[in-house]
This record gives sequence, C-alpha cells and structure tokens, in this order.
Amino acid sequence: MSDKSEDTFCEKMRKATKKIHSISDALVNAKLAFGFLDDSVWADGLLVFYEIFRYLEGAMFRLSTTKIGLFPLEKLQRTKAFELDLEFYLGKGWIKNYSPRDSVIKYLMRLREIEDTDPTLLAAYIYHLYMGLLSGGIILHKKKLLMQKMLPYKKIQTSGNNITDFGNISIFELKQNMRDTMNKIAEMLDEDTKNKLIEESKIVFALNNEIIKSVRGTGTVLFKKILYFGTVFMLILFVFLVLFK
Repeated sequence: MSDKSEDTFCEKMRKATKKIHSISDALVNAKLAFGFLDDSVWADGLLVFYEIFRYLEGAMFRLSTTKIGLFPLEKLQRTKAFELDLEFYLGKGWIKNYSPRDSVIKYLMRLREIEDTDPTLLAAYIYHLYMGLLSGGIILHKKKLLMQKMLPYKKIQTSGNNITDFGNISIFELKQNMRDTMNKIAEMLDEDTKNKLIEESKIVFALNNEIIKSVRGTGTVLFKKILYFGTVFMLILFVFLVLFK
C-alpha cells in the first residue's frame, strides 16, 4: 500500500478554489496585461488593490495578538510601496481626487464585517492576496519589463515598481513562510472554522474578480494595439509588394 500523506491546509484551499482561481488568472491576463502597453492601465490595476492591501495590513496590526498576528507583517507591508508607485504613475496629488469605486467599497465592507464578527477568516484574504502578489504580481511585472524591451516605441520603465520589490528578502522563503503560517493557523482551528476558511477563500477570488473587471482603459489600449500591429502589417505588405511586383 502507498503511504500517501494527507494534504496540507494550503493544498486543500488550492484544490477548493482551483476553478474560480483559473477565472481570476484569465481576467488578470485579459485586463492587467494591457498595462504592458499603457501605464494608465497598470496604474488603475494598482489603484483597485491599494485599499485592500492597506486594510489587510491595518487589520494585521490591530489583530497582532491573535492568530492573524502570526503572518510576518514587517516583511509583507506594501501600503507605502503602493502609494509610491501610484504617485509615480498618477502624480503627487493623486490621492486628493481619489475615491474608491463601488467594487472596492463592496470588498472593504466584507473585510470590515469579517473583522467585526469572525476575524480569523481574514487569514484567507491575507494568504491569497499576498501569495498572489508574490507569484502572479511579480510575473506580471517581469512580463511588463520584457514587453518594454521588445517594443521599439516603449521606453523601459525603471521606476514605479515598488510593490514587487522586496529588497533582500527571498521571495521563495517569504512564500514558504506564508504557507507554513497558514498551515500553522489551521492546526489551531476546529473543522468547522477550517471549512469556513475554505469557503471564504472562494469569496476572496470572487471579490478579486469584481475589482479586476473594473480596471479602466483596456478598451483604448486594445484599439491602440490593433492600430499599431495593423500599421506594421500594412508596412510589411507594402514592402513585400514593392520587392516582388
């Protein structure tokens, strides 16, 4: 008989959210990938997640004496990084004219409700949001830099990348620390609470999907992309016709 070890709690969450997580990945690729071509789309993507990370970091501080306090807040803090990047893309006075959109307000209301009634469930948001940043967010940033190198008219961006810059901290070790912490928290919970955490994980991705859908400017970028590649195609066709007529 095979001695197959039982799945960790993180693995159970991954399996339970696999379907809706795939939808999130598709939305990110369809929406935020336009940020490779237009900084305004990238900035709007940062803007919709800014309030969420800011709230979670505040909650981790407020709940530092609870199970939530086991997450390494001092290594995870991204609020200032978001603000620096948004200042770079939107200008120093961006926050004066800023107000969260409806999808973000709905998200924040859910977070406040959980913190007031069952704060342990915030662990689902902390885990998935920061693991998403440490994985998909960093990959998106690398793709953005690669696209800038490939496109002749796009200047390579060396600033505005603070949210994916963790300095000398190992991303691999930080992700492993997140998994270990989440599994450790789960070990202290009863089955009912663990099941609630898994169900809340699905809500995390559903709320993420709503704010990702609200990212603005992708239609304009799509038009520019079609125009650019259409122009390149016509030039190639013209050269071909001249050379081989």
